[in-house]
Amino acid sequence: MNNNETIISEFHWITVLLQSIDAGIVVLDKSYNIQVWNAFMENHSGLRPDNVRDMNLFELFPDIPEKWFKRKAEPVFTLNTRTFCTWQQRPYLFKFRNFRPITSSAEFMFQDLTIVPITSLNGSVDSIAVIIYDVTDAASNETALQKANEELQKKNRIDALTKLDNRGYWEESLCNEFDRFQRYKSQSSLVMFDIDYFKNVNDKYGHQAGDMVLRNISKILRDTIRNTDLAGRYGGEEFGVILINTPIESAYYFTERLRKAVEKSVTTHNNCDIKVTISLGVTDFHEMQNSYEMLIREADEALYYAKGQGRNQSSIYDRNNVKAKSA
Repeated sequence: MNNNETIISEFHWITVLLQSIDAGIVVLDKSYNIQVWNAFMENHSGLRPDNVRDMNLFELFPDIPEKWFKRKAEPVFTLNTRTFCTWQQRPYLFKFRNFRPITSSAEFMFQDLTIVPITSLNGSVDSIAVIIYDVTDAASNETALQKANEELQKKNRIDALTKLDNRGYWEESLCNEFDRFQRYKSQSSLVMFDIDYFKNVNDKYGHQAGDMVLRNISKILRDTIRNTDLAGRYGGEEFGVILINTPIESAYYFTERLRKAVEKSVTTHNNCDIKVTISLGVTDFHEMQNSYEMLIREADEALYYAKGQGRNQSSIYDRNNVKAKSA
């Protein structure tokens, strides 16, 4: 076999390899014009190699973020080193439809990619090869596992009856918010409230009715707070609300809106209409507090002051007189 035959034979095997490999191979010159487009790319794009050769990558695929891709590719040209990108960094480079509906419900193919320098005979990098790996199955499995873990974590922090944060998670959030206040002196407030004469509801209508009342008040609470606020069931019929970036005056207006909404509401159980009221105590984050537990004690003191004044009202903790007062 002469040299020409050897070169032709080697070229043939390289071509066969490029076309049969289960990965996308795209060779680009320095102007990002396509020089090689293998069978994987043809199958998933529907574009033949002779249709795309010498065409600019970004003109042919305008969905590809040009600035981002060039930041990845330019060091490969200049430093003669390869670079990588996983689907976690960017789900895909080419927006190819996913053809594996049985093993994955993803709409588009998840892709890992490697960019490899191609050196000429004089050692310069005149082209790069972009290798596209279909990792849809692995990515879908990892995404599903991550979602399952998030759901499990959510269940572990949610109170099953009220669908609010449970005491442990809510108290942890309060601790974190208190630490944030210690660092940045951000203005926030804490509200504690409970249901007036709740024991009478259970005694008169039964515990199932009591559960319905708790769920109804929890729904009213969720409808009243902002997305940034944190509401939790503190225990029994007592609730806590962390009002982020909220001065105490605004917190008081919040308590009154919530109180009036609960007072107007009706819970129906076994054809019986049940009406309840709530008493609320509010305090703000301030420098005389040395722990988040002090916040709870102050809000609780204001809450019990409201109960002592006749219930169905809001009370503000007066830190100057170290006692609670009605607003």
